[in-house]
Amino acid sequence: MRVVVVGAGMAGLRSAEALRRAGFEGEIVVAGGEPHMPYNRPPLSKDAIGAAFDAAQLPFRIAKSAGDVSWQLGQPAVAASLAARTVTLDDGTVLGWDGLMVATGVRSRRLNLPGPAAGVHAVRTLDDLAQLREELGHARHIVVVGGGFIGSEVAAAARTRGLGVTVIEPEPLPMRRPLGDELAAELLRRHEQRGVRFRLGTLPTAFEGDDRVRAVALSDGTTLEADLVVESVGSIPNTEWLDGNGLDLADGVACDGRLRVLAGGDARDDVMAAGDVARYPHPLLFGASRRIEHWTVATDTGKYAAAGLARSLAGDQPDGGVFAAVPTFWSDQYDLRLQSFGVTGLPDVRILEGDLEGEAAVGYHRDGLLAGVVLIGLGGRYVHYRAQIADTIAALTQADSTTL
Repeated sequence: MRVVVVGAGMAGLRSAEALRRAGFEGEIVVAGGEPHMPYNRPPLSKDAIGAAFDAAQLPFRIAKSAGDVSWQLGQPAVAASLAARTVTLDDGTVLGWDGLMVATGVRSRRLNLPGPAAGVHAVRTLDDLAQLREELGHARHIVVVGGGFIGSEVAAAARTRGLGVTVIEPEPLPMRRPLGDELAAELLRRHEQRGVRFRLGTLPTAFEGDDRVRAVALSDGTTLEADLVVESVGSIPNTEWLDGNGLDLADGVACDGRLRVLAGGDARDDVMAAGDVARYPHPLLFGASRRIEHWTVATDTGKYAAAGLARSLAGDQPDGGVFAAVPTFWSDQYDLRLQSFGVTGLPDVRILEGDLEGEAAVGYHRDGLLAGVVLIGLGGRYVHYRAQIADTIAALTQADSTTL
C-alpha cells in the first residue's frame, strides 16, 4: 500500500510524519517541486534580509519515524488521475497510490509589469532568498510592492539593515484588511517613525531601467527610484496538476470539514488536502470555506488530514470531529511581535486590554462572539487569549453539528 504526498513543504512533511504516527506501515512517497528538503519559510520575510542571517538553520529536522520516507525532490507533479489513482511528475514518473495527500501550497503572485525583470524579487523560496541576498549588498533603497504582513516584514528588516524603504500599497493603510483601520493606522505610524515611506492608494504600472530595474512608475504619474524591488502581492494556489478531475479549484482545493477533497461534490476518503492549498469550512468562518495561510495551520492540517487518511486506509471510521484547530500566526516587525489567534478582519473591533500606542489586545467579534485576537506585545497574555478563541470554537462546534 502506498501514500503519495504531493508537496514537500511543512504540510507535506508533517503529513508524512503523522501517517507513521497513526500506524500506516506502507510506502510513503513525498514529491516536491523545489530541490530542497522541507524548510521553515517565515524567516525568509521576517529576518532573511538581515546581514547575519544563516540559511543553514532553515531545514526542519525529520522525525525518526519518517526516516524511511522516499523523497522525490525537484520533481513537481504535473498531472493526476483520481480515477486511475496516479500522479505524474515532471520527469514522466507515474506514481500509483492508495491514498493521496494534496499539500502543494502556494506560489508568489507576480505582477509581470512592463520593464526589466532583473532586480525584481519575491521572497517565498530559498532560491528567491539566494537571488535577493546576492544583490542586497549593493542596494541603498528598495521598493516593496504590497503592504501586507510579508511586505511589512520585509520593509522592517530592510530598514533595520539601514536601507531606504518605500512601500507601495493600493489600500489606504497597510495591513488594513486583516487588522482593521485603527490597528493598521498605528502600525503605519510605527513604520513611519522608523523611516519607512509609504505611497498609499497607488499602484505600480511599470519598472523602468535598461538592463535592470532603476525606478518604479506609479499610477499617480510619479516615479520612485529603486535599486531593488520586492513584490509581495499575494499568492496563487498550486492546483494546476489536479485539473480534469472534477474538483473545485476556484481558490485552492475545496474540502469538507474533515479535509477530505471534494470531487463532484462528494468527499473522497482516500484524498486529503493540507496546508495553504486546502480550502475548507472552519467553525470560526460561520459556514464559509476559506484557505488559511498561517504557519501553524500547515502543521495542524497536515497532522489532522494524515491521521484521517491512515484511518480510512485501515478501514476504520472517522473519529467524528471536524478540523477545528485555532488558526495562529505571528509577525515580527522591528522589535515588535504581533500574535494572532482565530479569524481577524471582522468589522466589530474592540480594544480588550492596553492601548494601541503601547501594548494591546485587539478583539474581533461576530454576532457577539470573540472570533479573533491580535496581540501587540503582551506576550504574557498569549495563553489567555488563545484559550478564549479555543472556547469560541468549542461552543460553535457543539452548537452546529451539521458540519460533520
